[in-house]
Amino acid sequence: MERMKVFVMMAGLTALLVILGGAIGGQSGAIAFFVMAGLMNFAMYWWSDRIVLRMYGARVIEPHDAPELYQMVDRLRQRAGLPMPTVAIAPSEQPNAFATGRNYENAVVCVTAGILRLVDRDELEGVIAHELAHIKHRHMLVGTIAATLAGAIAMIGRMLQWGAIIGMGRDDDEGGNPVALLAMAIVAPIAAMIVQFAISRQNEFQADRTGAEICGRPLSLADALRKLEAYAHRIPMPVNPAAAQLAIVNPLSGDRGMGLLRLFSTHPSTEERVERLRALAASPEFRRISA
Repeated sequence: MERMKVFVMMAGLTALLVILGGAIGGQSGAIAFFVMAGLMNFAMYWWSDRIVLRMYGARVIEPHDAPELYQMVDRLRQRAGLPMPTVAIAPSEQPNAFATGRNYENAVVCVTAGILRLVDRDELEGVIAHELAHIKHRHMLVGTIAATLAGAIAMIGRMLQWGAIIGMGRDDDEGGNPVALLAMAIVAPIAAMIVQFAISRQNEFQADRTGAEICGRPLSLADALRKLEAYAHRIPMPVNPAAAQLAIVNPLSGDRGMGLLRLFSTHPSTEERVERLRALAASPEFRRISA
């Protein structure tokens, strides 16, 4: 299912670029943008994890760089039945974390410098377990591709907006339509947002539950989520919005949509996630699993 989603996103990117290429340069433009789409799809699949780490300014660490963190990831990944992922730290003071990579063997778990200073050991284990759950369910493949896809489409949209403003495209007597080109340029970043927003909401609930089972303490993860949510709105994170949906809580401060705007949130509400974790901790089923 996850690979099918990736195929659909890549096919959608190809179709969008061919349409835009045709609007700009006719048949030759469509062919050129088709080749561009092929190159972008190749790069997104093989190097998307590196692109995401660059979006966050993160660096890969070795065991001697942060031995306690490294040992925690190693211990929890064994409980989850996963290979050892690459561990990375992003320099942001905002407490947050995310997982990326295209498969188990190329997975990355990244935490920010801020989270290492804010949460206690049990809470950090809950966060790490949540990210390992994303890896276990292969959510990170779709999320990582979506992040790089959204970033690429938004970049192309901005380029086309400027091109339409300065008169890029064919002349009217050649059948060009600058208004249509500008409309496509506006639609492109909107399409990118829809792609990234449509993916993570249910995945977060699933990762919360599985993460709680991995670490054995749903309430520790719930406490961590409350802290991270509070600090995310106090401490800004200079991250590309395309990669926001990968983080455990939305890193973009001020994104507190109400009503219909909640449909376009990258994450379900933290309050609902905490309530579900509390219910899980109190359930006889979880007590049997964790016993």
